[in-house]
Amino acid sequence: MTELIRDRALRSLPTARIRHGRLPRPRWWRSLLAIVAAALSVVLVSGTALASIVSWRFASNIEEDVLVDADGNVRAIPTVGDWPGGFNVMLSALDNAEGQFDAGQRDATLNDANLLVHVAEDQQSAVVISIPRDLIVPIPACPREDGEGSYSAMSAQQFNVAYGHGGMNCVVLTAEELTGLTIDYSASISLEGVAAMSTAVGGVDICITEPLYDRYTGLDLPNAGTNTIEGFQAMQFLRTRYGVGDGSDFSRIGSQQQYMASLIRKLQDGGTLTNPAALYGLAQVATDNMRLSSGLTSLDTMVSMARVLAEIPRENIVFVQYPATTNGAGRAVPIEADADALFAKILAGERFTLADDPTGNGTEIVPDPNAEPSPEPTPSSEAGGETPAPSDEPAAPSDPSASPAPAEPEELDFARGQTAADNTCSVVR
Repeated sequence: MTELIRDRALRSLPTARIRHGRLPRPRWWRSLLAIVAAALSVVLVSGTALASIVSWRFASNIEEDVLVDADGNVRAIPTVGDWPGGFNVMLSALDNAEGQFDAGQRDATLNDANLLVHVAEDQQSAVVISIPRDLIVPIPACPREDGEGSYSAMSAQQFNVAYGHGGMNCVVLTAEELTGLTIDYSASISLEGVAAMSTAVGGVDICITEPLYDRYTGLDLPNAGTNTIEGFQAMQFLRTRYGVGDGSDFSRIGSQQQYMASLIRKLQDGGTLTNPAALYGLAQVATDNMRLSSGLTSLDTMVSMARVLAEIPRENIVFVQYPATTNGAGRAVPIEADADALFAKILAGERFTLADDPTGNGTEIVPDPNAEPSPEPTPSSEAGGETPAPSDEPAAPSDPSASPAPAEPEELDFARGQTAADNTCSVVR
C-alpha cells in the first residue's frame, strides 16, 4: 500500500482529541462486522418500532456481494440461527476504493487490511487471523463480476491484489486456498468508512510507548500513553507502518489489533450498546460504508452471530498473524511448517495458547491498571503455615465410566499475536 500524506479532501473529517489516562479494562474482542451485529441485536430487543426502522434502513442501504465458488456457482449459505456450529468470516478494509478520497491513485482497489474470523464448532473459542497485505501467495482463477468466465490464476502475488482481480469473491477464494478453511461470509469497508466509524463512537483509545510521528502518513501523536483518536487520525494510525516496530506490515498488524480491541471495549463499557439512539447512528454509519455478502444481509444471521460472539470468554479469543517471514525483497512469505501446524489445530477444532511474550516487535503487553490485586495468601498456604491433618477416610475410587478430563490446549510458541484478555501498547520506533 502506498503511504499517504494527508489529502485535502479529508480535511473536513473530524480531527482527533488527544486524552491521556488509564487503559480501559478489557472485556472480549469482536470483529468490526460483529459491532454492527451486536448493535442490531440490542436494537431489536429495544422496541418494535425502532427495530422496524433499522431493519428498513439496513435492507435499503446496504451494498451486497454475492459470493460464488471457483466455478461461478452461488454458494448455499446456512443461516447461523439454524446452524449451531462454527463459522468463518472474511473482513477486508479497502484502499483506493471507488468514491473514497484516494480513488484513482492506482489502477486497482486493494484489500489493504485482512482479517479471517474463525469461530469454533463448539462456539467456545475464536481465532482472528491477520493476513499480511504483502504476503506472497498464489491467486486462483476467480470468476468475473459479470459472471462471464474467470480471470486467470496467478502465482507469487501479494495477497492485497486479490480484490482487484475479482472483488471479495477473489479475496475469499485466495484465503480459502491459503488456509484450507471454507469461508461462508465476507464484509468489506472503505478506509473512509473506518474513519467514519471511529468518529461515530466519539473516538477510540490507543496506547503508544513514545511520542509518534510518521512523515509518510502525517500521523502526529506528541504524547506517549493513551491517546483518543478519531476521523482521519484514526485512519492514519491504522495505516502507519514506519512509525511502529520494525516498520513492517507485521508491526502494523499489532496496532490494528490493539485499535479494534479498544473500539469494542468502548462500545461495551460506554453504554453504546444499551442506547437505542446511539445504536441507530452507528448502524447507519456502518451501512453507509460497508458491503456484506448475501448471507450477512439477513438480520437473523447478524443477530445470531452477535449472540455467539458475545458468549465467548475473552481469554478464548486469540489474534494471530499468519505465520510468515520477510524475504530479500521486503515481502512477506509463508512459513509453511508453522502455517500447517496452526491450521491443523483450527481445522480440528482444537484450542491452543500463545507463548508468554507473543506480540512480536510492533506491540507489547502492558499491565492492566484496572486489574484487581491478587488476594492475599491464606495462612495455611504460606511458608510455615499449618498443614492439614491427614484423613483416615479412604480415597474414593475413580469412576471408569466418567469422561476423561479435556486435554490442556497446546502452546504454539511460534504464533505471534495476543488474546483479547491482553492489554497491549504499540512500540514506537
